[in-house]
Amino acid sequence: MNNSNCIFCKIVQCEIPALKVYEDEHFFAFLDIRPLNKGHTLLIPKTHYRWMWDIPDDYSKSANKIVLAIKHAFETDYVQALVVGEEVEHAHLHLIPRFLEDGHGSVVNPQNIKNFSMQEMKSFTQKIKENLR
Repeated sequence: MNNSNCIFCKIVQCEIPALKVYEDEHFFAFLDIRPLNKGHTLLIPKTHYRWMWDIPDDYSKSANKIVLAIKHAFETDYVQALVVGEEVEHAHLHLIPRFLEDGHGSVVNPQNIKNFSMQEMKSFTQKIKENLR
């Protein structure tokens, strides 16, 4: 079931373009258009769920696969996973690579949006895809 007014459902249906890094039968991952760091990825279920706890258990398997790809692609020690759901009412997980001196501190600052060119964003997409296992 999808919600015709949901921006993430429209991305899954290819009605709105996105820089896709991963897709399987149930999940879709793409770069955030307001990245907090290079490689900032959103993982969403293809089916419209409002809350994270409604998503089937295999969501974590897809998240782990993408986190490892991000970690290797950007040579970072860790990837911060955040659940924030007030802006878009479609369950989603932010996967944000973290770096020393990335301007965020111990927790990412949602106001510290990085400005990358479309060419850079496409290169981030490719790096993540190349590191998927």
